[in-house]
Amino acid sequence: MGVALVTIVVPDYDAGIAFFVGALGFDLVTDEDQGSGKRWVTVRPPDDPNGTALLLARAADATQRASIGNQTGGRVGFFLETPDFEASYDRMFRAGVQFEEAPRSEPYGQVAVFRDPFGNRWDLLQRR
Repeated sequence: MGVALVTIVVPDYDAGIAFFVGALGFDLVTDEDQGSGKRWVTVRPPDDPNGTALLLARAADATQRASIGNQTGGRVGFFLETPDFEASYDRMFRAGVQFEEAPRSEPYGQVAVFRDPFGNRWDLLQRR
């Protein structure tokens, strides 16, 4: 078994695509109209060995809108692993990704925390 999809609630599908595909360089896997303004939008890092994708779900009501950017209670909840930390960091920085800190070295690898434009906290990580 494996995790196929993880949902991230976004305010707008196109804003989600712009960030994940445009700034992070993910592949747009699906973008299917489901009627009534609803879409099935999935994105995935290129060459992801696990094949896990993100389902970008547009908030449909006030409760869902309140969860945007706080899906993990303010903790880092998402981990983007890279084989080339410096190249990924530089590309993301130039694309306008907002890092909360300078890259640092930890016993487990190189890491820097960033936020997506919706408020979710991520680690950019290269394991040792």
